[in-house]
Amino acid sequence: MINIKFKKLTHTAHTPQKMTEHSSGFDLYADVDELIIQPKDVALIQTGISLEIPQGYEAQVRPRSGLAATHKIGVLNSPGTIDADYRGEVKVILFNFGNESFTVTMNMRIAQMVFAKVEQAELEESASLEETERSDGGFGHTG
Repeated sequence: MINIKFKKLTHTAHTPQKMTEHSSGFDLYADVDELIIQPKDVALIQTGISLEIPQGYEAQVRPRSGLAATHKIGVLNSPGTIDADYRGEVKVILFNFGNESFTVTMNMRIAQMVFAKVEQAELEESASLEETERSDGGFGHTG
């Protein structure tokens, strides 16, 4: 288990919470006055918190299944990545995939945040790459 420090940036910010003991993610809450997302539109939603993520980890911001199934609301860049060296406010890019407007209200659960270990890598340029059975077969190559 890792410990993640967080800071409330406003007096209205809500502490991220796990809804059950074995939940993978922490729910993130809107820290905005009422905001309407029109159909097929995007909104950047403030959470009022910032994080101190240990080096070697990231936070992934993911949609909430309830919002997706009931209201067709998703996280546009899912999963969104919060890097270990970022200390600014956590914000969530919500997209309204539906045909009706959607209202975001203060302290509404808007997304979930999962912490994951990140393997560090170095890129090495090469004139050739090892061949595989798939080789350069891309999108839809298996049918």
